[in-house]
Amino acid sequence: MLEPFRYAFVQRGLWEVLFLSGAAGLIGTWIVLRGLAFYAHAIGTATFPGLVVADGLGFAPLLGAFGAAAVFALAVAALGRRRRDEYQSFTALVLVGALALGVILASDVFHSGSNVETLLFGSLLLIGDRDLVVAAAASAIAIAATIALGRRWLAAGFDPVTARAFGARSALPETLLLVLVGVTVVASLATLGALLVSALLVLPAATTRLWTRTLRSWQLASIALAAVEGTAGLWLAFQANVPPGAAIAVVAGGVFALAALPRVAPVVAAATLLLAGCGATGNHASVVATTTQIGDWTRIVAGDAVSVHQILQPNTDPHEYEPRPADVQATSGAKLVLENGDGLDHWMPKVVSSAGGHPQVVDLGEDIPIRRKDDPHWWHDPRNAEAAVLAIRDALVRAEASSASIFRRNAAAYEKRLHELDRNIAACFATVPRNERKLVTDHDAFGYFAHRYGIRIIGAVIPSLTTAAQPSAGETAKLIAQVRREHVRAIFPESSINPRLAQTVARATGASASHTLYGDTLGPNQTYLEMERANANAMIRGFTGGKRGCPG
Repeated sequence: MLEPFRYAFVQRGLWEVLFLSGAAGLIGTWIVLRGLAFYAHAIGTATFPGLVVADGLGFAPLLGAFGAAAVFALAVAALGRRRRDEYQSFTALVLVGALALGVILASDVFHSGSNVETLLFGSLLLIGDRDLVVAAAASAIAIAATIALGRRWLAAGFDPVTARAFGARSALPETLLLVLVGVTVVASLATLGALLVSALLVLPAATTRLWTRTLRSWQLASIALAAVEGTAGLWLAFQANVPPGAAIAVVAGGVFALAALPRVAPVVAAATLLLAGCGATGNHASVVATTTQIGDWTRIVAGDAVSVHQILQPNTDPHEYEPRPADVQATSGAKLVLENGDGLDHWMPKVVSSAGGHPQVVDLGEDIPIRRKDDPHWWHDPRNAEAAVLAIRDALVRAEASSASIFRRNAAAYEKRLHELDRNIAACFATVPRNERKLVTDHDAFGYFAHRYGIRIIGAVIPSLTTAAQPSAGETAKLIAQVRREHVRAIFPESSINPRLAQTVARATGASASHTLYGDTLGPNQTYLEMERANANAMIRGFTGGKRGCPG
């Protein structure tokens, strides 16, 4: 029952939840009492432009989030100074402006990567000392502010006209309340992310309001319930191997449903037990591989000599991935961690540090022979895959010397298959005239493949090396014009990305969008060799209008 709390990363997550519960429970009562639930959710989402600026300029993300939250709170306070009954409208107005600014900054100014999205979704498993300090400070500020200004907030909430008649005319306490909500939301970003922050700030207070009659008992009960729900969600996340933020939200929503609608108790209880039963604990892999490609290579080289835990699953976008409890648990007991590098699995160093173990970490992207600047998709050149396989072999030999002969034999056999793959793909593309090898994909994932086989890249629907970016209308129009000008026959969607943008460009140009590529990840039950053969076959069919292929 208590096994999850033996792990250092779970213990840090627990401390984070307990530190946050003071601010979340206390400020949550003011949020519910004053009807600020939408504002609390909105201010979390409105931190987006601050996160983008922090990422683009290279300073701490939380500072950017705090700055954006403060600007948002002051803007809403200024607009709502005379019409407090229209906080909702003013909140929506400022939120739209913040989101619009964030999208422009992310797509057109800083070309932001997926590290911005980390705080939009949160990760309680990757808590650091700074996060703990911020959470504790937020609770201390919430307690102090409630002691100093609680009566004014209460009076203004029940009867603002009477409160002004008794001398509470200053707008400062109201502004401070809005800012304090923002501080608490930002302090919760690392835990829940902007999109689920209401799970700790609103749901516990809304639930305990059904049980209590006085403000003091309500506040104490909200703090206690936030701590209990956060702890239960963390435990459930470990058992079910799901993101902790989502697990906390499920627990908080279930408790509220139980309190508000007793009839749903059996359904909620059954769902919770079912979710907990889906978990798989006790995964102590010898080797952890971050991507599907590395996982495939490692299993081939290792054979049955070691167990391999692969973090990314087929058709999972690595740019937006949030590590699961099983990933951190496996890393805590691993001897070896194999990373892609070049920013693709940027979340892995935090997983290693949070896991508390001491594995050997190998960045396979460091020693590849063919390198393109700022492009993490190096495996699409089989020569780089060969170098990675040899690096995996050497790392396995160091980690498990007793099985060295197995690793060397398997690597040598696979090296021959990689040579054969490279020759066959080159022969297939040789049948297509160079002026017909024109590639337009979902995002810039095929630079290495194109360079190796003489393919000309016309453009990408998402003009970025990460899928986290968004194309502007101007960029899309420019791509459509270029596709028409170059008489491109096919737009190639990718398996791990929503194909609608690619299909839109295809419809506008008359090109085909029926040939799917595997850019960032293998497909289900697919090997690296099968992936590259499938990509070659799809490209050649697209280039030739279906007349030829590369069955290979």
